[in-house]
Amino acid sequence: MELRQLRSLVVLSEVHFNVSRTAERLNLVQSAVTQHLKQLEAEVGTALFVRHGKRLIGLSPVGEQVLCHACEVLRQIGNITAVGQDHSNEHQGLLRIGATHTQARYVLPPVIRAFARAYPQVELQIHQGTPAQLADLALRDLVDLAVCTEALGEEVALQTVPCYRWNRALVAPLAHPLLEVCPLTLNALGRYPIITYVFGFTGRSAFSDAFAKAGVKPQIVLSAADTDVIKTYVRSELGVGIIASLAYQPSEDQDLGMRDLSPLFPWEVTKIAYSRDKYLRKYHQHFIDIFKASTQDLITERVLEPALAHA
Repeated sequence: MELRQLRSLVVLSEVHFNVSRTAERLNLVQSAVTQHLKQLEAEVGTALFVRHGKRLIGLSPVGEQVLCHACEVLRQIGNITAVGQDHSNEHQGLLRIGATHTQARYVLPPVIRAFARAYPQVELQIHQGTPAQLADLALRDLVDLAVCTEALGEEVALQTVPCYRWNRALVAPLAHPLLEVCPLTLNALGRYPIITYVFGFTGRSAFSDAFAKAGVKPQIVLSAADTDVIKTYVRSELGVGIIASLAYQPSEDQDLGMRDLSPLFPWEVTKIAYSRDKYLRKYHQHFIDIFKASTQDLITERVLEPALAHA
């Protein structure tokens, strides 16, 4: 059994059993990939694939088990390679970061700048997705580090590093009456149409739980995964926005008023996650350290000071 056979199997599963795309990903001709798969199936001694005619459409139960072991083998090969690279090319390599839109747009830029200054020869990739997708990418070693708030707590195979706490803010056009309501309550918010995140993103489940516990049914008129989309429709006066407070940018959002909502909702914790059996290169750990240091004052700088200015 050869590693190239296992790589062909793993990549095939990632591209939904498209052999031509597998060949492209591996820089091989299609016939070579087909040969790898046939050889692997022959060595295992039983069918690994579900077929429709000659076309592969899925994995058999045995194929699912073999895929799990193949992923593990390739992860460990990656770890062995990383150990050697840490000694021979400590300052060179690739860092694959998985992040939601909010993290990529509002949190990562200063972290990336600081990291790039420290490691100019490390290529950076940012892979965006939902929190569930990011957890899966980290488990399958398709990203090195995943940055998000939700979908990490139940993954026992992931090591998580708590980095910073955040809460929510109300954003609305400057003349909106909610900006003057005091005290601001969930009942008051419930009287107006709301634009916020879709389920599974940026603390939406805790947001909904807070309203439910208060016996208030919010008027959600639009949900989006992208904070900038939420702001766009707030500006169109479709409703008021409830966003991650760190996504309010005083210099860019001067046409929007902001109110801190931390007294009304539970605090969230953003974490960095990676597979428990992953070997972290020195620059991986340095990135985590930079991220934690960069986000320590995030709430004070981006939320409390603008909120006081609007008070």
